[in-house]
Amino acid sequence: MEELDLLKKDWKRKENSFSQISEPEIYRMLHHKSSSIVKWILIISIIEVLLWTAVNTIYSTEDLLKSLKHEELLVYFRIQNYVSYGIVVVFIYLFYKNYVNISTTSSTAQLMRDILRTRKTVKYYVWYNLFLIMLGVISSFILVLAYNPEAAALRVEMEHHSKYMFLIILMIIGTIIVSVGIFWVFYRLLYGILLKKLLANYKVLKTLDF
Repeated sequence: MEELDLLKKDWKRKENSFSQISEPEIYRMLHHKSSSIVKWILIISIIEVLLWTAVNTIYSTEDLLKSLKHEELLVYFRIQNYVSYGIVVVFIYLFYKNYVNISTTSSTAQLMRDILRTRKTVKYYVWYNLFLIMLGVISSFILVLAYNPEAAALRVEMEHHSKYMFLIILMIIGTIIVSVGIFWVFYRLLYGILLKKLLANYKVLKTLDF
């Protein structure tokens, strides 16, 4: 009972201290926290791009095409890589721009708009990456099935027996679901926590009146 009474007293003491914080001070705290969150989003996105670049260097599509003796497709995949990295760079720039905007704003309304814009940008970024993963799975299956000599027998079976085609399609769909699902959980944990904190800041800002 004594411990419970102490907890109650401590809670009441904290409530009193919170009530002494003015709305401008709350705004400054939320401003600082929001800026810090967006900075971490920017840092994580840069680290992620570096990691993906390292993985692509080790397990590159170009090496697969060379091993399958179809180097004429290299141009297509190189263009695809350049476009993909270009779009990712645009997203990183947007994250940086959001960070600068949130760090320098002095308006509650503008801060709220910047928070919503940042959340939307991150969601688009995640969906784009999931799309790339899905595209990568489909491209890998097509390359192996169409150009790998070891898959010649399977191609013949697919031409003469529709059940093989059906099984391959199921395999592709299953691989897409598993791959996208794994990365969706990864992004949910990686960016979801930060976005929830931003949303919590936004909700508190809506209650401020000054």
